[in-house]
Amino acid sequence: MEYLNAFLCGGIICALSQVLIDRTKLTPARILTSYVVLGVFLTAIGVYQPIVDWGGCGATTPLFGFGYAMAKGVETAVEQYGLLGAFTGGMTATAGGISAAVFFSLLGALFFHSHSRD
Repeated sequence: MEYLNAFLCGGIICALSQVLIDRTKLTPARILTSYVVLGVFLTAIGVYQPIVDWGGCGATTPLFGFGYAMAKGVETAVEQYGLLGAFTGGMTATAGGISAAVFFSLLGALFFHSHSRD
């Protein structure tokens, strides 16, 4: 059941993204940043935790999950370090994902050559 919930949760998030791309003039970059900010906001008001409890990896892997991880990192760091944790907690909690994104982007740039779409 855990796998089904993760699949359904991630699928709903992806389907919502596709609807936004198809039905609005929002660019994928705006949707991406909106999802991260919305993940932080929903975590801050306590709404996203029940979604994570139900959807598991389906809720923590997409972009909402990145915002969730940042908010949880800030929450933990503020408990440990006070106000300074508000500035460092989000990046500390998501450093692995950010590092992986930079590393794999570098690999992609080294092995593949982009071409303009004329």
